Amino acid sequence: MGRRSDHSRDEIREMALQAAEAIVAARGLAGLSARKIASGMGYTVGSLYLVFRNLDDLILHMNGRTLDALYQALRQRADGAQGEDGVLALAHAYVDFAGRHQGLWDAVFQFRRPQGEALPGGYQAKVRRMFALVEERLAPVVPDKSPTELVVAARALWSGVHGVCTLSLTGSFSAAGVQSVRELVDSLVRNYLRGLSTA
Repeated sequence: MGRRSDHSRDEIREMALQAAEAIVAARGLAGLSARKIASGMGYTVGSLYLVFRNLDDLILHMNGRTLDALYQALRQRADGAQGEDGVLALAHAYVDFAGRHQGLWDAVFQFRRPQGEALPGGYQAKVRRMFALVEERLAPVVPDKSPTELVVAARALWSGVHGVCTLSLTGSFSAAGVQSVRELVDSLVRNYLRGLSTA
């Protein structure tokens, strides 16, 4: 039985998000429910709906926090790195973050909004600023590319890095004899940049 709330709405929101993050980190998004979150907080399920519209709204806020943490990890790793090294630093930071926070990272990509519901503008902005980091590091490497071409290149390259990351976390590389994910990411990034420079 949940207790009567003696916290502010902001405090309840933070407690709920922390409880949700702990559950997802341990059990994945499939293990998340309003009941489990409320139990982790020591409150009733009704308390959640004082601060979130529904469970999807809570998950969206949780994923937004994961995107914020990922952005900071990318920026920190790539700070001061230039040229190809800057792009590689971002790629390595992405793979490392996913490995350390697999449940939360997976939740960002597993969550689906109900059909017809667009992601909020603020959430989309969090995604765009991460791609902007890639575009910033790509620009000096391929100075002849237009801003539009950089946008496409950043997304194409990061789709490849994301694919490598996903396969490594599911253990799919072991059967192919791949020993080092880092070497695979290095090869992907370096060869993509060489091809982009000559295209």
